[in-house]
Amino acid sequence: MTEFSEKWPSFTDYIIEITREIWDDRKVLTLHDYYAKDILVRTPGGLSVGVEATIRGTYATIGQAPHRTSGAEDVIWSCDDTGHFYSSHRNVDIMVHDRDDIYGPATHRKIWYWIIADCAARDDMIDDEWLIRDSGGVVRQLGWDPKDFARHQIEIEGGPETCTKPLTAEIDRPGPYKGRGNDNEWGAKYADILNRVMAGDLSAIPENYDEQCHCIYAGGQTSHCPDAVNAFWAQVRSAFSDAKFTIHHTIGRHDDLMSPRAALRWTLEGRHDGWGAFGRPTGAEVYVMGICHAEFGPRGIRREYALFDEVAIWKQILLQIEGQSAATGAPARPDKPA
Repeated sequence: MTEFSEKWPSFTDYIIEITREIWDDRKVLTLHDYYAKDILVRTPGGLSVGVEATIRGTYATIGQAPHRTSGAEDVIWSCDDTGHFYSSHRNVDIMVHDRDDIYGPATHRKIWYWIIADCAARDDMIDDEWLIRDSGGVVRQLGWDPKDFARHQIEIEGGPETCTKPLTAEIDRPGPYKGRGNDNEWGAKYADILNRVMAGDLSAIPENYDEQCHCIYAGGQTSHCPDAVNAFWAQVRSAFSDAKFTIHHTIGRHDDLMSPRAALRWTLEGRHDGWGAFGRPTGAEVYVMGICHAEFGPRGIRREYALFDEVAIWKQILLQIEGQSAATGAPARPDKPA
């Protein structure tokens, strides 16, 4: 099945255009037309249930950054024989921090960051969603360290007992989408590469990445070459050395005028038991939701995008290891970040 709707020319058009309507044209109430009444929206920061909660969250985001714009970079999608379509939609968002808010006094900085939203849709209606915003990249541009901002977030949400709890396997719920993606060769290839890397076989990196690959990673990191790939994934794996890595959804595509691409949604579940991307081992139990995109060329992966939410991970760690003290003594963000 490849036809999504009589109304929309393609599933890609549907995803890009409704996103533009909601965020750029500010037609927030069209969410009633595009989102199922009981939709589950999972972010690393928590679980949202129902379209009304999604509408409230959308208004809050627009209110916080009224000049925010969102631009589509790519939609990597698949469909199954039940009529369920699934998109992995990569956006670059731009905002101006021109008012006092959760991040502190206005800096008047123009910042940009990546978001990847995975949406399942059927009968012109999105009924399941997984979304990752590069919160680490956002807070760094505004002068915060992600760990310090996680402490600050706990405090302003009322402390460890009342703050919003980050997403974990226990908090998550099953939704109507049951698919696992497609069997395209490019998705399978990317899944094999990441499974090898996360199993400790770092030789998969020089074997499968272009020597001038472009890398965009969580925390606002951008770099080139396989050394940067190795540094990113090795730091993640070493921080959670015994955690279980699971790929939940795999898409591969090869569309006209585009490189072969792949999209993976995965989790990492286990203890923070090693030095790496999150500093001194704490033993905290952590649930990491990640989404990755890759573009392939004649010499391997040419571009890779890998997002997870550093702030949500630090929030999990702090809530476990510091308890009430996690909500006190958070360093203030400088008024004029360096």
